[in-house]
Amino acid sequence: MMEGQIQSSSGTSDTITIKKDTLWKYSTLLLATILVVGAFVYFNDKDNPNIGVTGQVVNNPGQQLPEQNAPVKVNIEGYPAEGKGNAPVVMVEYTDYQCPFCGRHFTQSYSQIKKEYVDTGRVRLVMKDFPLGFHEHAQKAAEAAHCAREQKGDEGYFRMHDKLFENQQSLGMENYKKWAKELGLNGAKFDSCLDSGKMASIVKKGFSEGQQDGVQGTPAFFINGNLVSGAQPFSAFKQVIDAELSK
Repeated sequence: MMEGQIQSSSGTSDTITIKKDTLWKYSTLLLATILVVGAFVYFNDKDNPNIGVTGQVVNNPGQQLPEQNAPVKVNIEGYPAEGKGNAPVVMVEYTDYQCPFCGRHFTQSYSQIKKEYVDTGRVRLVMKDFPLGFHEHAQKAAEAAHCAREQKGDEGYFRMHDKLFENQQSLGMENYKKWAKELGLNGAKFDSCLDSGKMASIVKKGFSEGQQDGVQGTPAFFINGNLVSGAQPFSAFKQVIDAELSK
C-alpha cells in the first residue's frame, strides 16, 4: 500500500490510500495506448509525400501553391548546373542524397523536368547540398558528387548525382569509389579527393546558404527565387515554371 497526506479545505488532514497494483495497471495502460497511437501515425505517414524530413507538412501535391513573400535571391555562383546558362528560369535544388523524399523527387519528377525544360534550354538547374545531420552518409555522398565534378566538370557531377540516387540504399565510401570507376573516373584521384575531405567546404557552404535562404527540409527548390517545398509531383513544378516563362 502507498499512503499520502492531503490538506482539506477545513484545515484537517485526510489520508488517501492508493494500491500499487492499481497504479501500475493504469500506468501500463497509458503507456500501451501511447505506443499504439504512435505506431499508427508512423505507419500511416511514413510514406506520405506531404511530410518533409523535418516533420513539417509541405505543399499539397497538385494543389495551388501558397503565395509567398518576395523571391529569394539564391547564390548559384560556383555550384554545379545543367542547362543553358542564359535560360529564362533558374531552378535551384537543395538536396540530401540520403533523404528518401529527395530520392522520390529523383524518380518521379526530375527526369520530366530535365526533359521538358532543362534539355530544351528553358530552365537552368543548379544543385546545392543540404545534408541533414541525422543522415550519416549524406555529407560524404555530396562530397563524392563534387569529387566527380573535379575530374569531369558538371557533367561528371550529374552522372554521380544520378548514380547516388539510383543506388540510394547502398550509400557508403566503398561504393562511392566503386561507382567512380564505373563512371570512368581516375580511381586514385577520386579516392584521394574523397578521403581527404577536399570537397567538404563547398558542401558545408551550400548547407549554410540554404539555412539563410530559409530551407528547413529536403528537397527544397527555388524557381526564380520562388520556394517550392518537398517531393512535389511534376505538375506542381510545371505550374510555377510555366508562370515564370510567361512573364
